[in-house]
Parts: sequence; structure tokens; C-alpha cells
Amino acid sequence: MQKSSTCSFMYGELTDKKTIEKVRQTFDNYESNCFEVLLYKKNRTPVWFYMQIAPIRNEHEKVVLFLCTFKDITLFKQPIEDDSTKGWTKFARLTRALTNSRSVLQQLTPMNKTEVVHKHSRLAEVLQLGSDILPQYKQEAPKTPPHIILHYCAFKTTWDWVILILTFYTAIMVPYNVSFKTKQNNIAWLVLDSVVDVIFLVDIVLNFHTTFVGPGGEVISDPKLIRMNYLKTWFVIDLLSCLPYDIINAFENVDEGISSLFSSLKVVRLLRLGRVARKLDHYLEYGAAVLVLLVCVFGLVAHWLACIWYSIGDYEVIDEVTNTIQIDSWLYQLALSIGTPYRYNTSAGIWEGGPSKDSLYVSSLYFTMTSLTTIGFGNIAPTTDVEKMFSVAMMMVGSLLYATIFGNVTTIFQQMYANTNRYHEMLNNVRDFLKLYQVPKGLSERVMDYIVSTWSMSKGIDTEKVLSICPKDMRADICVHLNRKVFNEHPAFRLASDGCLRALAVEFQTIHCAPGDLIYHAGESVDALCFVVSGSLEVIQDDEVVAILGKGDVFGDIFWKETTLAHACANVRALTYCDLHIIKREALLKVLDFYTAFANSFSRNLTLTCNLRKRGWLVMTNAL
Repeated sequence: MQKSSTCSFMYGELTDKKTIEKVRQTFDNYESNCFEVLLYKKNRTPVWFYMQIAPIRNEHEKVVLFLCTFKDITLFKQPIEDDSTKGWTKFARLTRALTNSRSVLQQLTPMNKTEVVHKHSRLAEVLQLGSDILPQYKQEAPKTPPHIILHYCAFKTTWDWVILILTFYTAIMVPYNVSFKTKQNNIAWLVLDSVVDVIFLVDIVLNFHTTFVGPGGEVISDPKLIRMNYLKTWFVIDLLSCLPYDIINAFENVDEGISSLFSSLKVVRLLRLGRVARKLDHYLEYGAAVLVLLVCVFGLVAHWLACIWYSIGDYEVIDEVTNTIQIDSWLYQLALSIGTPYRYNTSAGIWEGGPSKDSLYVSSLYFTMTSLTTIGFGNIAPTTDVEKMFSVAMMMVGSLLYATIFGNVTTIFQQMYANTNRYHEMLNNVRDFLKLYQVPKGLSERVMDYIVSTWSMSKGIDTEKVLSICPKDMRADICVHLNRKVFNEHPAFRLASDGCLRALAVEFQTIHCAPGDLIYHAGESVDALCFVVSGSLEVIQDDEVVAILGKGDVFGDIFWKETTLAHACANVRALTYCDLHIIKREALLKVLDFYTAFANSFSRNLTLTCNLRKRGWLVMTNAL
């Protein structure tokens, strides 16, 4: 029904508010509990239910599902007699109701470890929902020390974005301050830069307590390994980037040479862009992110070149040896054109006047932008030899940037929408098919849900098409890699030779199931052996759940022991999104016939969690 398990849509005016709050708290706290709650049918008829809530946990003690059962106890809430309870007292009727209800709840309570040891039936353990046999899921959160921060948690992600923004701020302001020699006498800017330095310092402390991904893809949470890794990688760069150069330069008695040295050392902060580029690698598969990144890089390069262009003009406009103005410098020409010429103050013995720093920066950025994107307009042009050499270098850089960025914009947009267009084309074809053959609404929704979920998991990649491109030997190696979880987790494959594993891997197929999908329907032929890699499934026999299957479970039939095809005695339905690796009966028998030694080991060691050939509650069996 796609409704909440609290059944809030069945609440009414007489439903107890305290009970509603207890139900909500039970779900929020992941607890097991039972309640007597008054609900209302669609026709507003009140019905009393005995509601039982049991959280299902995986091997990491994380709740992945809730099992909720409802038992109608209206009869025992009203003094009504029927044929089965005539002559019974109200106390007797209530006793029978509670006895029947609590027997179900006892099946849902987790067993202790001593009970698990003496259980011989895996199905009995499944019905008890013990944590050792619950469905397993990928990417479970590792257990980390309390002072260690997970690198993918919400706080660290937010903090990384803050550092990213401040790094771009540094990449813009550092070249500007170095080139224009701005003494941070402005208190507001000095406070802002000091806050940035403190945040970078805090980032160093956090990096000493943040997990990282090891070379094998594992999450490293050992504090000692984290510290050693950070010291070997980014510690020195981060330390140099957070030194308070601006505060040192703010003092008036600092020597000009030392001040210039500290201003130059601030360029070390630009090395932080390496970390930014590493983080952006995760987003390069998205065309929009690539486009925004390229535009930002272009703007950043233009900003840096503008700072260098001004530094060249500022160095050449005044000849300190002869104390004369260079009339051929672009700064002198700009000062004349905007009406702020340079003049010599004889009393102070210095040159004054000239454009303001804001005007100089805007003019420099304008020149670099026009040179990078076009050949320039000539209103600001290089005149000295150094300016001409820098302009030539800038034109070469501009040609590369222009070809790299703007030349690929069309390709980027095509790549952005190619996969989307293929996805929408497929959906339109499916909708036309469903409409043409008048498929029922319920089945149509299931088909659309399956296609959407499968596309999101596979990203539209046709595995069979990719494998058909590879040669036979390479295709077998890829198939072994794709089915490695099945081969590594099940003891039945441990004694298989490399050739046998390769022959089996080529025959395996991977299928994705959405919640509600039926893998087997009662009565149909069981022609495949299914290995559960991820997700959770339920086995339904005579309208009752007799087993819950999870990662590592196997269901199907023992084909090598039977001469005829079996008819499924139960429905097997997916509870969550599942990955199943299956092998057809004919393919398995062909491999077993050829590899006789492996066939004997396979028969001895393979344990079916659920044998769909046999009826009854205890469906778990061993191949022997």
C-alpha cells in the first residue's frame, strides 16, 4: 500500500494518543514491543488489534527492516459470544487471546548465543531473526573509535565544502595581494584572513582524526595509520598554507624585503588546489560538473595572468635607477587615457598619481580575458619587450585553454544528454508497449519500477554486450571477477580448479530484483540455482512466511540428485533490492559432468538454505 507501518491512516477519534506515541517511539528507538491499539476500517468500523513490532538487524547490528504483525483481538475486547466461545467467561477468552498472540511474538524475539549453538535448522534460526543469520548489506559503517571521524559522514562532507570554498578564496586573494602589494591595514580584511587561517589550522587537526580509504578499498580507522598517512601526504603543505602571513605583514615596522618574502610564501596556499582537484575527480563523470569546473579554471587562470601582467607593468613603469617614468609602459598609457597621469612629488621625492588599484586590476583582467579568448582589441597593448614576451606566452596558454574548454563544450553537452536521451527513449518504448498490449495497471507499474531501478544500478551498461567484445580468455577472467563473492563465500567452490571456476563463471548470470518481484512462483519449474549476494527475500508457503533469505543463502533444487525438474512448492519474493547470481540447470550439469572430481566436492559441501522441491516448514536441507 506504500503506507507507513504505524498504520496512521487507520487512526480514529478513539485511538489512544499515548499508544500512538509509544508506537512511534518504538520505531524511532529500533525496539521490539507489542501494543493493543484501536484502529478503524475504511467504513469507519472500529477494530482492536494486537500489534507486534520486531526490528530485523544485520550482522553489524544495524536495523534494515521492521517486521510488523497484527492480530485481531476485537472478540476479546467485547462481551460477544460466538459458537466457539459459548459458555466461556471473559477471563477465559482473554487468556486464550493472549496465549495465541504471545506465542507469535516469542518467535520474533532474538535468541541468545547459547540457543543458536544448539539449533540444527537454519530455518528455525531465520524465524527467530537472530543477528548472525540476518540479511547482509553492502557498505556497512565500520566500527570506529569515538574520536575518529568517518571521511564520508555528513559533518566531514560539509566541512570539506567549507574548505573547498576557502581554498578558492585563497586562490583568488593570494595572487592579488602578492602582485598589488596590499598591506592588510584594513581591519575587516585582516580579521577575515585570520579566520581563514584558523579554519585551515582546525582542518589540520581534523585530518589527524579522519579515516581514509586504503589501497585495497578498505576504510582505515586506526589512529596511528591515519596520522602516518597524513604526515606523509598533505601535512607539510597544509601547515605552510595556514601560517599567518597577513598578520606579520600588517605590522608597520616589518622590513620591505621580509614583507615581500612572506607575501611570496603565501603562494604556497595554492598547492591546496591539488586536494581540490583530487576531490573533484569523483564528479568528473557528470558533464555539468566538468563544464562548471572548466569555466572556473579559465577564470582562475585569467585572474592569475592579470596579476602577473600588472606586476610586469608596475616593475617597468618607473626606472628606479634614473628615477624616470617609462612613457612606453602600458600603465603610463592607461593613466593618460583615464586622466590620472603619474607626477613626481619633489618635496617627498616619490612618484604619485596613476590609476587606482581597482582600476588597474579591472584593466589587467580585461586585457587577459580579451587575449585568452580573442586577439585583443588594442586599447591595452604590450609595448616593452617583457610585456610582448609575456603576451606571446599568454596567447599560447589562451589557445590551449580555448581549444580545451570552449572547443569541447559541444562534446560535453552531447555527453551530458546522450545517456539521458537513451534512457528516455527506452522508457517511451516500454510505455508504448504497455499501452499497445493493454497491460494491467498493477503489472505496468511493476515493469516501470523494475526498469527504473535496474537502470539506476547498472547505469544503462549492457554487461553481455561488453563481454561479447572481449576474447574468450578475457571474458572468463571478467566473469570470475564478477562472481568472486559467490566463489569466495561458499565452501562448495573451494576445491574447484581454475579451469572449473572459469567454466562456471561464464555460465553464471546476475539479475537485479526490486522489492515485490517474484523470483519463483509456486508450481513453476525450478530450473536454476540461485545465490543471494545482497538484499533480502522471503519464502511464502500457504500464505505464510516460512523463511527469510539474505546474503550467502542458496535456494533452488539439487539437480545433480534428481532426474526430473522440480515444481516450486513456495513463492520466493524480494523484500528489498537484491542481487542474485544464478546458474541454469543444464549449464551446471554440463560442468559437473566434465569436472567429475569437482562434482563430488560440490555435492558434499553445497548446502541449500531453501529446497523448493520439498514442502513443509523445514525447507533447509543439505545436498547429501
